[in-house]
Amino acid sequence: MRLGYGLSLEQTQKLIMTPELRQAITILQLSALDLSTYVEEQLLENPLLENLEESPDNKGEAETPVVEEKAPDEKWEVDWQDYFQDQDDNRVRQERVVLEDNQRFDPFTAAAPTLLEYLLEQLHVQKVTASLSVAEYIVGNLDDNGYLALSTKEIAQEMNVPLETAEEALALVQTLDPLGVGARNLEECLRLQLPLLPDNPPELTEFLKYLDDLAAGRLQRIAHALKSTINRVQELADMVRKLDPKPGLRFSSPGEVRYVVPDVVIEEIQGEFIILVNDITVPRLGINKVYRDALGQDEGTETRKFVEQKLNAAAWLIRSIEQRRLTLYKVANAIVKWQTDFLRQGIRHLRPLTLRDIAEEIGVHESTVSRATAHKYVQTPRGIFEFKFFFANSMGRGSQNDSGITTDVIKLVLKDIIQSENPKNPYSDQKLADLLKARDMEISRRTVAKYRDELGISATSVRKRY
Repeated sequence: MRLGYGLSLEQTQKLIMTPELRQAITILQLSALDLSTYVEEQLLENPLLENLEESPDNKGEAETPVVEEKAPDEKWEVDWQDYFQDQDDNRVRQERVVLEDNQRFDPFTAAAPTLLEYLLEQLHVQKVTASLSVAEYIVGNLDDNGYLALSTKEIAQEMNVPLETAEEALALVQTLDPLGVGARNLEECLRLQLPLLPDNPPELTEFLKYLDDLAAGRLQRIAHALKSTINRVQELADMVRKLDPKPGLRFSSPGEVRYVVPDVVIEEIQGEFIILVNDITVPRLGINKVYRDALGQDEGTETRKFVEQKLNAAAWLIRSIEQRRLTLYKVANAIVKWQTDFLRQGIRHLRPLTLRDIAEEIGVHESTVSRATAHKYVQTPRGIFEFKFFFANSMGRGSQNDSGITTDVIKLVLKDIIQSENPKNPYSDQKLADLLKARDMEISRRTVAKYRDELGISATSVRKRY
């Protein structure tokens, strides 16, 4: 084999991601709130951009972008001008809703206290001095469920106090509301809550030692160990299920509150679905007149080069935002056509749908649909859902055609069947599979068990009542 240097000429095709294309893809993936933040950053970076809603010179021009006609002898061109000239013929262009001052309102919510704040507030009104700091340390080390992972010996060593002081502080924490916090295991958590039961039989404390058997539905073994009847064990199990195994989850965590702003709103008016792209929070962008006048300077000047560069960046940003809105509308419109029965009749009429179906409907690539629907929400007459909710997988005999059955519908039917079963003789997974097959939902026993677990429904042995 001979090695050496040489020159050759060949033709190749490559896909080059320009910065403008990357920006357009990024904008397409942003939600309404993220897009607002992104536009605010661009307003700070690009002096040619201005917010038309805040500009005093454009108060009466809220409906049309400010674009000057290009004189015949001018050499510079605005590459986004032709793009906006076609907007009059665009039927999906949305009018912005401008509220009067007396109609505006802001949502105010009172932040719920965290578990730490709630417990510290109770500690600070206690008449304790020596173990208060240790109790505060214990409260600060509770997990989200309200459990304590440290031992009293470790607490005593960390706080440099006697073991008796650590045990006293832990006992104090365990008396705070909600009962069960400060427990080191599930059994201790439930035992601390026994005073909450109106009827607290003495054998209930001994019953808590068999929580593993209770979770597995082995009531016969518990009855034999307690030398009691199966019916009495069933009554004790019902009492235990009234207690809270994770008392700390009642409280919020820092940063837990999350506000969902729908990117698309679908409303049914007089039997027709109206689609609105919710971009009212996004500032309306225009080109600053002062900087635009700088284009009249001679070619080659640094000022003109800078303005031309920023003008192209501003034009592409405006175009990308408009293209995002149009893509969102097209995707939502295709989903409405596909899921009309769901929007009018509910979850049982949700049809199987894939990204490819929508991509073929609107004439774009699947990746474009994926980016347009990622992390976005749509408000419908049935509630607020993520876009991905409508892309339901199909199962059953009809999965290859338009009459396919989605997994969500199968889970709903499965839940209804289990709720209507005889608690003394619950259905096995195989029996559930047979019942679903009788309803044209042919799935295996393993799939039934999988869906049952996803619904949080226990196995047959655990559901059985005596």
